[in-house]
Amino acid sequence: MPTPSRSALNPVLFSSATDEWPTPQWLYTALDREFGFTLDPCATPANAKCRHFFTRELDGLAQDWSQHTVFMNPPYGRAIGLWVEKAYKTHLEGATVVALLPSRTDARWWHNYVMKGEIRFIRGRVTFEGGKYPAPFPSAIVVFRRPGPVMVSVSAKEG
Repeated sequence: MPTPSRSALNPVLFSSATDEWPTPQWLYTALDREFGFTLDPCATPANAKCRHFFTRELDGLAQDWSQHTVFMNPPYGRAIGLWVEKAYKTHLEGATVVALLPSRTDARWWHNYVMKGEIRFIRGRVTFEGGKYPAPFPSAIVVFRRPGPVMVSVSAKEG
């Protein structure tokens, strides 16, 4: 059986018509149970996952996220690095930021910021809300949060 062409799999995902991919509700619900999100900084009124959200017009990058528990599914275009940088820097201010990201382990933003967070690779490919087929790329959940107190137990050798 011949392999279908990339464009036959899901033409929308391979086009540049949009850089916004709405998060599947099942994935958001599972993460929200764990984290209790209060802000979606990369939303449209139709796909916002939290009561408090920022649209493209409100420019989530220019807003303060520091008092929130943030769920972020950023636009997957050229500006994605700016969103990941904002997520990382916001966690340094005390917020927890959880991001659904394409797993782009060769990208500068991945090495500069994602590698400093908790990375949860997703097995298989995500089918974004409204999509008929899975994404043509792997995804990961990245968690930026301040760690709680760390307790280390050390045994001293006698002798």
